[in-house]
Amino acid sequence: MRRTLADTFESLKVRNFRLFATGQLISLVGRWMQIMAIDWFVLVISGDSGTALGLVLTFQFAPVLFLSLYGGKLADRYDKRMLLIVANIAWIALSGSLAVLVIAGNAQLWHIYVFSLLLGIVNALETPVRQSFVSELVRPELLPNALALSAATFNGSRIVGPAIAGGLVALFGVGWVIAINSVAYIAPLIGLLMMTSAMLYRSTSRPRDTRISEGLRYTARRPDLILPLVLMFVVGGLGFNFPITLGLLAKTVFETGPETFGLLTTMLAAGALAGALASTKRRERPNVHVVIGAAAAFGVLETIVAFSPTFWVAALLLVPTGFFMVFTAQAANQRVQLGVSPQFRGRVMALYVLVFLGSTPIFAPLIGWLGEVVGPRSGLWIGGLGVLVASIVAFVVRCRAREVRIEVNMRPRPAVRLIEPVRTPVEQAA
Repeated sequence: MRRTLADTFESLKVRNFRLFATGQLISLVGRWMQIMAIDWFVLVISGDSGTALGLVLTFQFAPVLFLSLYGGKLADRYDKRMLLIVANIAWIALSGSLAVLVIAGNAQLWHIYVFSLLLGIVNALETPVRQSFVSELVRPELLPNALALSAATFNGSRIVGPAIAGGLVALFGVGWVIAINSVAYIAPLIGLLMMTSAMLYRSTSRPRDTRISEGLRYTARRPDLILPLVLMFVVGGLGFNFPITLGLLAKTVFETGPETFGLLTTMLAAGALAGALASTKRRERPNVHVVIGAAAAFGVLETIVAFSPTFWVAALLLVPTGFFMVFTAQAANQRVQLGVSPQFRGRVMALYVLVFLGSTPIFAPLIGWLGEVVGPRSGLWIGGLGVLVASIVAFVVRCRAREVRIEVNMRPRPAVRLIEPVRTPVEQAA
């Protein structure tokens, strides 16, 4: 048992990563508190409008479509730690300003849209930098574990943040929750400043050519990267709209308050944390079939959640849904990040962020609109079925690319076998 725990948290023995993970945990708890509070605030001032909630997500993630690739270019060209310091200072200023506006009682819906856009701009530039910065915190053999623990930190905050926010919103209001978030960003700022530069695992030389087009050409030549990227575009766009779907489910279907909305999000995040911790055992690049299989399981479970007859049935089903949600995202992240050259990592991870998070502003308004027109449950079952279909298509494409044939033998008992041709070492690497 002790050995298992040591393996699970092995990257935390590295001081720089420990500082990074601690700061991220504190700031992400505050960020999830703010997200939950803003979502609830929008539902209240818009009259339970799923479209308004979808627009908030659109403004939050639309900058990813235009700026994440540029953020990857910055990550490959400049000091990642300094870029993250600047990003955290920007978040402190923006969240603090929004908190003052809401506490003063002057916040209107268009104010939320504007601040969502500004916060989204910082997020679009910061995310690929943060994703690629993890590779500088630990030695290469610990990178899969560090990536999984980063996901665990992210999803652990999703458990604590909404649970705290639900109670605080009911007691003190949305503005004070946002104010707490602005203070929480001080933690990663301190952690970044305390890091030892000499202990960072940086490349001896920075690439001279950090053009975005070079990163795109590099990715285009790698079919092993393209398949998980395309799959995550669908998974992120259709399946990861829980701020909309769970908000509508809690308020309009089960007719509950912010505390219950927070509980649904917490149950989802509890499963997500388990999924992230399950990924910490991985020490090598995951097979593409792991990504496809996990995505299919997530799609099935999200569809089932949509038809939950009671609140508690939905809450319990969200645990395994959250598990496969993060297990899918983490397997895809590791497959992409562990398969690229260091000089291209920032730009390729920016492309990962683009397809994963950038799909949200494309699909979020549609999911919100469907919640109003078709019904509040529709966003869940349409998203789940979409992910399931995408997983099946990805599996078929993979089989065709590898010249795999599916053989069904009815004698003496049903059996299904996948028969692959013999491949050279170079072909197997793809």
